[in-house]
Amino acid sequence: MTINWDTDLETQIAEWRAQLHRRRELHRADAEELEDHLRSKIAELTEAGLHDDEAFLVAVKRMGSLDELSREFTREHSDRLWKQLTLTAGDDGPASARSGTDLGVMIGCAVAAAVAIKVPALFGFDLDDNAFFYGRNLSLFALPPLAAYFAWRRRTPISVVGLLALLFTFGAVAANAYPLADNADTAILTALHLPIALWLVVGVAYMGGDWRSDRKRMDFIRFTGEWFIYFVLMALGGGVLIGFTAGAFEAIGLDTQVLISEWLLPCGATAAVVVAAWLVEAKQSVIENMAPVLTRVFTPLFVATLLAFLGAAIWTNSWIDIEREPLIIFDFLLVVVLGLLLYTISARDPAARPGIFDRLQLTLVVSALIIDIMVLLAITSRIIEWGSSPNKSAALGENLILLTNLAWSAWLFLGLIRGTVPFARLERWQTNYLVVYAAWAWTVVFAFPPVFGYA
Repeated sequence: MTINWDTDLETQIAEWRAQLHRRRELHRADAEELEDHLRSKIAELTEAGLHDDEAFLVAVKRMGSLDELSREFTREHSDRLWKQLTLTAGDDGPASARSGTDLGVMIGCAVAAAVAIKVPALFGFDLDDNAFFYGRNLSLFALPPLAAYFAWRRRTPISVVGLLALLFTFGAVAANAYPLADNADTAILTALHLPIALWLVVGVAYMGGDWRSDRKRMDFIRFTGEWFIYFVLMALGGGVLIGFTAGAFEAIGLDTQVLISEWLLPCGATAAVVVAAWLVEAKQSVIENMAPVLTRVFTPLFVATLLAFLGAAIWTNSWIDIEREPLIIFDFLLVVVLGLLLYTISARDPAARPGIFDRLQLTLVVSALIIDIMVLLAITSRIIEWGSSPNKSAALGENLILLTNLAWSAWLFLGLIRGTVPFARLERWQTNYLVVYAAWAWTVVFAFPPVFGYA
């Protein structure tokens, strides 16, 4: 029997098919097979007397959600998850052509990043003798090519490209125009905060200029975590390669120290920034599975660590007497907790009911909030006793920013667990707060050097 599909039904099937095609672990042939199966079920149901709309809904329900279908095909064709990690050649069609062009553009941007870090040497800025110069400018070598790659990939409007170029120019001015001594506190703060400011500029390129989109901001947060995973894996592999290279050449009496320190390490590291981003873009369907695994492994460990510290602080009655070095360690710990929080939110199913892991996450946030208050008290005590300085002022501002984020996040998590706050509010709070981090990073880079006399 021939079925005459009406326009409304075809529209519904087209929307379902579009969602299916976004599941990259499913090949096109698999999607077509699923669509044939869906149409067959609809035909059976309409013959049984159901209206087209009713038949479509019942058929989709019986087939299961797209996530379930995706997981089922993944189980049946698990070898594809590994094959997706390799480059494939010989495919036909526009998608393959686009992939080949994308690879060429990525290689060009990676080479540009590798070349950029060697350009200062042409003007007498040797890497060994100008470590502070390279420290302040490191993000300016790697991140503009990465932004260019995303601007090409997202077909970013020329007006946004101009804005990106302007922001990178501001970063270059802030890093090099001020009369900063190499060992000045403000120079170190610039080296620490400029990469944060410029990474969020890369985020604008990643989103194709649509910075107001909460969904795209969360996508960028997710990308950041996935990029970090790939970059670390590449760094570990690069370390093995460098070790093998040094050992192999040393065995035949050749010294590779200059080759490694002046070429392989700097050029490889800057190029890896772009390559890692390309891997995340090309292999999203595989790496996304790592997010929930990592968060479920590390969240309990960090909760145990923070609770153990709080218990030890109460036991020893050591709440405020914290020196400078421990303060830096605690600030780093709070940043890691924040990253874990963002990664957890980005990996969570928005439609899932609150569970034990959300309660564990609330414990993590509350523990970090208490430690942040302790750190703020310690910083305030040091400022009262020793006076203000660039480092203490920066630490004070950053901990106040973290305090605000953690306090409201704890309140929203509590509401989520009670069922009074939707998950979307928590997600939106984190994505909107990226603007605060960006504003603070640019403030430290531009305002702190002149305010503190370039000290």
